[in-house]
Amino acid sequence: MLEHIELFFKSIFVDNMVFATFLGMCSYLAVSKKVSTAVGLGAAVIFVLAVTVPMNWLLDQYILRQGALVWLGPEYADYDLSFLSFILFIATIATMVQLVEIVVEKFSPALYNSLGIFLPLIAVNCAILGGSLFMQSRDIETLGLAFNYGLSSGIGWFLAILAIAAIREKIRYSNVPAPLRGLGITFIITGLMAIGFMSFGGMLTGGDEESKSDEVQTAIKTEEINNSMETTESVVEVSETNE
Repeated sequence: MLEHIELFFKSIFVDNMVFATFLGMCSYLAVSKKVSTAVGLGAAVIFVLAVTVPMNWLLDQYILRQGALVWLGPEYADYDLSFLSFILFIATIATMVQLVEIVVEKFSPALYNSLGIFLPLIAVNCAILGGSLFMQSRDIETLGLAFNYGLSSGIGWFLAILAIAAIREKIRYSNVPAPLRGLGITFIITGLMAIGFMSFGGMLTGGDEESKSDEVQTAIKTEEINNSMETTESVVEVSETNE
């Protein structure tokens, strides 16, 4: 349970897709002019990541990585299909994005029109593919953790685009210098927000350092106890010898 909680908060705040790795910047910048549009695209990204990351985890575990096909028989143990990772990952993502596009067009035509070309472009959004590739490179162990990672990564991207959309709506009424209007001030705000999100990394680092120091202290105490026991045993042996 603790592992799930740590992965959840780390994926949202520490390893945020936008502010830590700057993935998905094209749609982040283009569809962040209005909060309502940003919410719609952010929700679509959460859904796509939450579904495609665990699906691609299953593909990686049982088809793609070396020895994954052993469940078909011992003669398939040496097969390595990892060179197909990009093709299958993108195919899975494109399928889910097509499903999202159909649902949004059916139930929210206004949102579908406001998102425009950027809704189908989720299929080639580097943040979506990056979620699956990060899952693969970090060797996430279980399907539950893969779902947790996909969901939390999507929430992190959602919070990023929601925050910048809210700021851009308010900044319209500010006196921004002419050369910085538009994407210029947006890049500056994004950089400042990324610096702010970097501070969240200290939460987990501090805990790791404390746990390591506790382990060192426990090891020292254990060694002292063992040394004292050895000293006591040697004293007893010497006294028995003298008797």
